[in-house]
Amino acid sequence: MACGTVPDQFGKLNLKKWRGDRGGCTGTRSALEADFRAEIPNLKGKTANTIGEWLGRPDANILADRNQKFYVYYLEKGPQCDKVGAKSSSRSVAIRMSAIGLATEITFQNGLP
Repeated sequence: MACGTVPDQFGKLNLKKWRGDRGGCTGTRSALEADFRAEIPNLKGKTANTIGEWLGRPDANILADRNQKFYVYYLEKGPQCDKVGAKSSSRSVAIRMSAIGLATEITFQNGLP
């Protein structure tokens, strides 16, 4: 993708609405979960920069073994909405980034992976 504006849509997923629900605090991401799940095969292999531009800054960054990391996006309201960085068991999606910065795995869980 050439330099330009960040897209507002990726397949079925409304990226503008997703980015606007920081921390999953307004419930918008939860409503978009089915559209997000539909686009998982198309998100795998995207660069960390692309994921960050499209989905917005992750709600949490977790370093993993071998220079891998997780980008975590909360899907629902929880303690993370009242205090940034607060431990939360709210539903979330984690995108594993490989050492070379490509999305390799996308998982759903409660809290952090």
